Amino acid sequence: MSRAHTEYRYEKLTWPEINDAVALGKVCIVPCGAVEQHGPHLPLDVDLVCPVGIATGAGKEIPDKMLLLPVVAYGYTGHVMDFPGTINTDYEHFIHQVLDITKSLAYHGFKKILLLNGHGSNMPNLDLAARRTNLETDAECCVAAWWNLLTVDKTFLPKWRESKFPGGCSHACELETSLYLYLDGDNVRKDLIKSGTISFNNDDSPFNWVDLFAAGPATTVSWTSSYSDTGVLGDAELATPEKGRQAYEEAVKQLVRFVTWWKERPKDQRKDRHRTPPTMPIPWGQRPLG
Repeated sequence: MSRAHTEYRYEKLTWPEINDAVALGKVCIVPCGAVEQHGPHLPLDVDLVCPVGIATGAGKEIPDKMLLLPVVAYGYTGHVMDFPGTINTDYEHFIHQVLDITKSLAYHGFKKILLLNGHGSNMPNLDLAARRTNLETDAECCVAAWWNLLTVDKTFLPKWRESKFPGGCSHACELETSLYLYLDGDNVRKDLIKSGTISFNNDDSPFNWVDLFAAGPATTVSWTSSYSDTGVLGDAELATPEKGRQAYEEAVKQLVRFVTWWKERPKDQRKDRHRTPPTMPIPWGQRPLG
C-alpha cells in the first residue's frame, strides 16, 4: 500500500505518492492564518495554531481522505498594526498567494480544496480566492472559518458558551483563549488573562456591533486600537482548557464529517445558456466551458 493512504501531511509525501493521493481523490486542506497580536496573554501565532491544530486532528482520523498543507502564515492584518508584532500582507498579495496554491493543486489533479481560516479578516479575501479558483480551474474550492464548525450542531454553542453576546467571543476571547489553553497551554501567559471590551458594542446600536459568530448589518471595521486598549475583544477570563478540549473535539468532528461528505459529492455542472455560442473567451481569465 502506498504511503499516500496513511499520510495526511502533504509535504511528507514524495512526488510519486502525490500521484497516488490524487488517485485517491483526497481533499486538500489549506490552513490560512495570520501573525497578529492577541492581547497580553496569548502569543502572536493564535491564528496559526488553532486551524492547524484542528486540521491535524481531522487528518489523524481520516488520513485516507485528506491532505493537510503547510499553513499560509501571513494574512490581512493592516487594521491591527498599532499593536507591535503584527505582520500584514497586502490583500492582493494574500489573494494571489492563496490562488497560486489552489491553482497548483488543481494543476496536479486535486479537485477538492478547503481553505480553513484562522483569522477573521482573511474571510472576504479567502472567499474571493475560493470563487476565483472555482471559475479559473476545474477544481472545487470553498472556505470555512474553524470557529464556524462549532455552529453545525445547533446545540453545541448554547451549551458551551458562557460569555455575553455580542462581543464575548471576538478575539483573544473565551473561545480562542480556551482552544489555545488546550493546544499549547504552556505558552499562555495565564497571569495576564484579562477580559476586554469592544467599545462600540456599548453604543446599543442595532446596526453597529460585532461578535465572532455574527455582526450588525452595518458594522464599521476600522483600526482595532480605536475600539480596544489591550487588543483583547471578549471574555477571556471565562476560558478554560476543558472548554478548549470540547471546542477542539467538536470542530474536528465536524471537519471530518464535512471532508467525508464533500469528497464524494459530484461536482455541479456548468451549462452555457447562450442561444448562439459566444465567439470569444470570457475576458477575465475563466476556464472555457467544457
